[in-house]
Amino acid sequence: MDAKTFDAKTLLDSLFDNGILFETGVDGLYGRSGAFEEVIERFEKLVTRLGAPDKATRIHFPPGMSRATLEKSGYMKSFPQLAGCVHSFMGGEREHASLLNMMATGEDWTELQKATNVALTPAACYPLYPTVAARGPVPAEGVLFELSSYCFRHEPSQDPARMQLFRMREFVKIGTAEQVSAFRESWLTRGKAMIESLQLPCDVDLANDPFFGRGGKMMANNQRDQGLKFELLIPVTSIEKPTACLSFNYHQDHFGQTWGLKFADGELCHSACVGFGLERVALALFRHHGPDIEAWPAGVRAVLWGE
Repeated sequence: MDAKTFDAKTLLDSLFDNGILFETGVDGLYGRSGAFEEVIERFEKLVTRLGAPDKATRIHFPPGMSRATLEKSGYMKSFPQLAGCVHSFMGGEREHASLLNMMATGEDWTELQKATNVALTPAACYPLYPTVAARGPVPAEGVLFELSSYCFRHEPSQDPARMQLFRMREFVKIGTAEQVSAFRESWLTRGKAMIESLQLPCDVDLANDPFFGRGGKMMANNQRDQGLKFELLIPVTSIEKPTACLSFNYHQDHFGQTWGLKFADGELCHSACVGFGLERVALALFRHHGPDIEAWPAGVRAVLWGE
């Protein structure tokens, strides 16, 4: 992998040729090699070490969540183009025969499926907020969680950094506006230092989410104007358009209002999160340090493997 060549398709082909990723026939859906998984495991341990002093409560959610929870969260209002819902066959023998016949003749048999109560998790933190709200009032000092989940976003692409199924590691702080802002500021500093310790070029910049439609443009502008989202960017498939590998988000009291997250005095909680795109960081490491992890710079291996 020539670090001076930045092209999504070239990088993807190189990852296939070197046995780091494996094709499945669907863009954005890939098998991962043992070396790729080892890099992710080592990076996750690094994240855990950096976050350990904060003593976050660890919760791992599955890649599926309640469809009702997704609907109530407001995700479909902002990102309908990214959402995925699990469908299943719920018919009887007659419908089953029709399904098999449609498959045999090349027709679209999926119309015989119906939506289940399971949606694919779009971000690791979405199942957290109703879980916390169900426990009752948030303590005055706030609460902090460390999350991990596979996530889905429907954006098929030959850019290997834009997978449809990917893993996200998050720290989420729920508390006062001051508490969650301080949490985010802390990770803006720690996150950049962590990526620099891996000898990866990076910048932190103001950002916005890909809100849907014409109204989404106004929402994106408001998000940027209020400084609600920052991203840590690393050149993975492009120098001109580097890839967001970490994100730092302040939700204000959106989830507090949505889920009734309150302190004992009835005041609404604010929240913020820092997200780590695990596959994207791994891709950045392979992009800049090469396909052979044994040949990576000694300083990088020292950080990840403790050598």
